[in-house]
Amino acid sequence: MTKLSVNINKIATIRNARGGDTPNLLETALKIEQFGAEGITVHPRPDERHITYKDVRDLAPALKTEFNIEGYPERNWLDLVLEANPAQATLVPDPPGVLTSNAGWDTIKNQTFLKEVIAELSGAGIRTSIFIETNPELIKAAIDCGTDRIELYTETYARGFFSNQELAVKPFAEASLLANKLGLGINAGHDLSLENLKYFAENLPFLDEVSIGHALISDALFFGLENTVQMYLSKLS
Repeated sequence: MTKLSVNINKIATIRNARGGDTPNLLETALKIEQFGAEGITVHPRPDERHITYKDVRDLAPALKTEFNIEGYPERNWLDLVLEANPAQATLVPDPPGVLTSNAGWDTIKNQTFLKEVIAELSGAGIRTSIFIETNPELIKAAIDCGTDRIELYTETYARGFFSNQELAVKPFAEASLLANKLGLGINAGHDLSLENLKYFAENLPFLDEVSIGHALISDALFFGLENTVQMYLSKLS
């Protein structure tokens, strides 16, 4: 069964809007675990506009499920990840100040850089994943970077889902088959939702994990957090 990792960036965004500690990020993460999610994802950015480095340090010893830290692997981020020692580090090619992740890695052009970063993380026993699009040549090159998994960037799937589901999922299904054949684990994330998640998971039989934040937290405003986590889990069962 595909695991659900809940990205809690938006909880930190709400908290930071008032400058206090409500909602409490750690308490929320622990509740999400209790509600059945198999992982917690955070994406600390250099400006700490949502997840702060302190948040990462507070979460790391307290979480009981898989901890996944996303981000651009500059030195400060790498040092934080090595200190927190999560189950997984997901490398995202975000330039400073970007609103949200909007592209995958060019694993050919950035191969030397990615190899060095992944070797450092792997040496610390941290599983690595590369945020990537469905281009087969880039997936093949991910092997040479030394990564354990790839995370498929699913915005194009979400955008095309309501007009043509089969066409929208096809490149992702093909990418999944190729990655599995090459021995890579497969994660996915970005704009996955209650509407499109079930069809996506049904068409990617080797899908290990999805990371969902914005849609899930938005749905929780209507359905409640516990109920929403259960609704997403039901789409993956």
